[in-house]
Amino acid sequence: MDLSGLKKFSLGEEILLDEYCVNAFEKEVEYLLSFDADRLLAGFRDNAYVDMKGKTRYPGWENSLIGGHTIGHYITACVQAYQSANIAEDDKAQLLAMITTIIDGLKECQDTVGTGYIFGATIRNRMNIEQQFDNVEKNMTDITTQAWVPWYTMHKIFEGLVSVANMTDDGSAAVATTAKEVVSKLGDWVYTRTARWSEATQRTVLSIEYGGMNDCMYDVYLITGKEEHAKAAHSFDQVALFDKVYKAESGENALNNLHANTTIPKFLGALKRFVVTGEQVYFDYAAKFWDMVISNHTYITGGNSEWEHFGQDRVLDKERTNCNCETCNSYNMLKLTKLLFMITGDVKYADWYENTFLNSILSSQNPETGMTTYFQPMASGYFKVYGEEFTKFWCCIGSGMENFTKLGESFYFHKDNILVVNQYISSAISWTDKGIVMTQKTDIPMTDKAEFTIQGNFDGTILLRLPDWLSGDATVMVNGKDYNYAVTGAGEGTNGYAVVNGPFADGTGITITLPMEVVAYNLPDGDNTYAFKYGPVVLSALLGTTDMVRSTTGVDVTIPAERLFEEKYFTDGNDTVVVMTDTVDEFIANINTYMVRDENSDTLKFKLTNVADASLTYVTHYTQYKERYGLYFKFSAT
Repeated sequence: MDLSGLKKFSLGEEILLDEYCVNAFEKEVEYLLSFDADRLLAGFRDNAYVDMKGKTRYPGWENSLIGGHTIGHYITACVQAYQSANIAEDDKAQLLAMITTIIDGLKECQDTVGTGYIFGATIRNRMNIEQQFDNVEKNMTDITTQAWVPWYTMHKIFEGLVSVANMTDDGSAAVATTAKEVVSKLGDWVYTRTARWSEATQRTVLSIEYGGMNDCMYDVYLITGKEEHAKAAHSFDQVALFDKVYKAESGENALNNLHANTTIPKFLGALKRFVVTGEQVYFDYAAKFWDMVISNHTYITGGNSEWEHFGQDRVLDKERTNCNCETCNSYNMLKLTKLLFMITGDVKYADWYENTFLNSILSSQNPETGMTTYFQPMASGYFKVYGEEFTKFWCCIGSGMENFTKLGESFYFHKDNILVVNQYISSAISWTDKGIVMTQKTDIPMTDKAEFTIQGNFDGTILLRLPDWLSGDATVMVNGKDYNYAVTGAGEGTNGYAVVNGPFADGTGITITLPMEVVAYNLPDGDNTYAFKYGPVVLSALLGTTDMVRSTTGVDVTIPAERLFEEKYFTDGNDTVVVMTDTVDEFIANINTYMVRDENSDTLKFKLTNVADASLTYVTHYTQYKERYGLYFKFSAT
């Protein structure tokens, strides 16, 4: 079965029913609605000499040379929330008002400046509001006095404008038209500047973080049809890097020391070039990069990096610290993965997407406050640190706004008469073109079943993903009777999808049972270093709340100050688990004997037994936000 060229559903067709996801979405909407649009616009108005309406920039990163990046994330998140099937009507109206105020404000700034340029960062020279971009071309990049990745910031602004320009409902028609005008003029400004770059200047600019300027300029081209915008996009295609990665042999460490959240969007842009132009080599670049990151640089949660950078290939245990797995990296890897999946239909992308969505993205939000993490430590004994509402404005706060307003976007896909189920989370999909609604009810991983009910008549095929975490054969029942399903990709080394063929009458019920067990995952440079998953979820050991002291690092990023291991769990004061078997291999081989599930708990909970110290309690990692935690431990035999 050919699954290439899959299509996504609109956010208005994807209905969240899972309580955890619904809460996450509602917390994010509440946060979005608490903003003052005029404060988000303050920097842009200041730079354009437009009336600031008595408002000042928000503090933190927004009051610096990277100021203005938040507004792009914010607009995108507002558009996503506005389009969501889960949005309340009153909130929807408020979001549209915020979007309109911001787009109208940006247009006023753009019209006043007169060159197409808009920018919200603080400026050092009021006679030259483009000075940051000039400085980058001269390789002047002190982030406090010269330039703090202005093209990165511009990318975020473009992404927000593109989101609004692509709105299609009647209520948003006016603001979408305005956004198209603004994005076209801003695209013209980009072309004018990039057209005068020499090869040397281009190399200099592309050596500094520029977000996904190639990615967004291809999107602009799709909106405007202007060849100049496509040429501007090409200017940000870093072919030398693409070739280096594509041609790299095993062990060459092609990504070593590269800034991860700089590099990932570059390859997303390469993939977007393939989508726009059909040039196969750009798909090959992106696919090779994805394989390299997953194989050589990824932890059990799907996250990557240490202090924002890739390390040497397959050196992960040695780089476990309090500054692993920048959340923006997961955000961008998921964007890349989703597009690769839609192009190819390869289930390996769906498997990885699910893992990272659950264990990195959902894990990044505090379910009480709605605030999100910057780093997610892989060294045990630390804890999650969340941002603040209106003081920090880290990049990961901005991408977090987007993450939690598009939660259902990966659950279902379609092609022709095929409906693809990729994730087992309570939800519903309203396939408008087919006139059907399919509702999914499940509490995986608490149980191993997902139940689907179809409303309407559907003469097509439903594909149910057979995840890479299955511990045995899945079973399918249709209307209470066993169904003998075929598997896509059988014989091709992939787990594929269970094929359930219609026609399906109104009220048809489908149940899939997905057996799961605890599985241990090793790190390539840590012979006896293990973490655990149960089915799709990473398990997190509870390590208490003692001395959860915070500190600050880098560019005002808050992190856990020190790791701690309570004596009752680790009498030697480190993260070594001593097992009461002859060998570690024996213990790991029988982990489902020693990791004992608490059947009386109303949440997923396990006890790690047959160890020398007190038994560790493990819970679902993405729900763990109040305590220190442990994912990886070193295991030693007596």
